[in-house]
Amino acid sequence: MTKCLNRRQMPALAAGALALALVTTACGSSSPGSTGTAASSAPAASSAAPTAHAGHTAQAPAALPLRAGERFLNLTMPQPYTPTAPNGGTDEYRCLLIDPHLTKPAFLTGTRFQPQNGPIVHHAVVFAVPPENAANARAKDTATPGQGWTCFGDDDIEGEEDSAWVDTWTPGGTETVLKEDVGFPLAPGSLIVLQVHYNLLATDGRSGESDQSRVRLRLTAGTAATQPLTTVSIPGPIELPCASGESGPLCDRAASVADVTKRFGADVGEMEADLVEECNQGQPVPGSTQRCDVPVPRTMTVYAALGHMHLLGRSIKVELNPGTAKARTLIDVPAFNFDDQRYQQFSAPVEVKEGDMVRITCTHDATLRRKLPQLSKLPPRYVVWGDGTSDEMCLGLLIAAVPA
Repeated sequence: MTKCLNRRQMPALAAGALALALVTTACGSSSPGSTGTAASSAPAASSAAPTAHAGHTAQAPAALPLRAGERFLNLTMPQPYTPTAPNGGTDEYRCLLIDPHLTKPAFLTGTRFQPQNGPIVHHAVVFAVPPENAANARAKDTATPGQGWTCFGDDDIEGEEDSAWVDTWTPGGTETVLKEDVGFPLAPGSLIVLQVHYNLLATDGRSGESDQSRVRLRLTAGTAATQPLTTVSIPGPIELPCASGESGPLCDRAASVADVTKRFGADVGEMEADLVEECNQGQPVPGSTQRCDVPVPRTMTVYAALGHMHLLGRSIKVELNPGTAKARTLIDVPAFNFDDQRYQQFSAPVEVKEGDMVRITCTHDATLRRKLPQLSKLPPRYVVWGDGTSDEMCLGLLIAAVPA
């Protein structure tokens, strides 16, 4: 996900631009509905969580041709990476840095991730790092042993500007191509991060298999009519108690918040308090379902939406002006799948006015902790907002063009 702004600044317009819609879908994902309401961003799923994530092998469809003014830029990981699942598990999430060596401004109009070792690449997210954060990204890469660094959820790069989540790849996925005259601005000095979920089940959990995946960017100089995209973040609180039968020190809310603060710093530690203040009048309301109503700060044209949670997520919905004559659902994911989070483009752009209300509703399930190998060995906790595997998020992302 893109890094979230502090709740005191919400909702704010992130400086980065994020991926729009898929021209085609993958892994059973539903395509956007013809009514203008985005379809589910995850395939239908049973209520039971998977016991493990398997590797995949899939043949991607043929590429779409270049359009007038576009060019391809092919990028490859600098060297092969050999994943090693921590704590005796089978999964590793790794951020791998690539320099596209951009010397002129460009608009990103399409992205295609191409795994080199399909059996161990479970899914991938592509981030664009703004030049303001490039030094921090390089420093993080240098300070971490081996190529890249461990990451989960986002690229874990600190900076004044947020990285842009520009694509999500799952097996069988083809190129993400924007259908409108819009694009993600990439300034000279921008970097690309591939966050790859490696799964070693295909190798019986053994390390030694390497991967050197690629990503192809579709770039254009744009025209006077090309609209730069930005991202509006709509967050909600997470107040998920330990499940029945679970116990331990971190089942205490205060202890869990202190733990998140210790691991990620004061800004992340204060996030849940800010959300509770803004969404629940300062009073935590423990429960599996949380929601928040957020006023829209500026008139904008919204092209797509995505709902983001972590491994305990069950469902997420983003609505515009609920309970009024102007009500519409922007995105509804009744069976959330962490491994298949993707933007859904509307059949027609949605005009959102300053003062409109956006509501986000998220449901999490603490019992999934016992069923998922990534979480089953971790101590139970009262789950609040945080960046880690054992923490959670409730985040809606709206991809929009905002008049200057």
